[in-house]
Amino acid sequence: MLTSDDGFREVRGTSRDAELWGLPFAEAPFEAGAEVKIVWRMTGDGPLKVSATGPGGKRAKLVWMEEHGGSNWRRPGHEWGTGWVFPTPGCWKVELSRTRGSGHVWLRVA
Repeated sequence: MLTSDDGFREVRGTSRDAELWGLPFAEAPFEAGAEVKIVWRMTGDGPLKVSATGPGGKRAKLVWMEEHGGSNWRRPGHEWGTGWVFPTPGCWKVELSRTRGSGHVWLRVA
């Protein structure tokens, strides 16, 4: 996890055709079974699709997702808020894609 010049604790995603950033509203590692809010900023075009896969192929539950009109978090791309429940501890791969642009972030859950 990185800390930006603005003091935000954030994660940078891996992508070849977009820029992807996550802004978690919880300390890492996240607690298994608890809802975690993560705001995403991603370049590209089109609607956002998200999924998260963890140990043994388990899937995290996407509780909610909403498009944001903007905020004071200064990263490129459009912004969405998400609420997740990661059911078990381990490393989780969160994958994000748009019509043009895709990427992923690894998150730790305890």
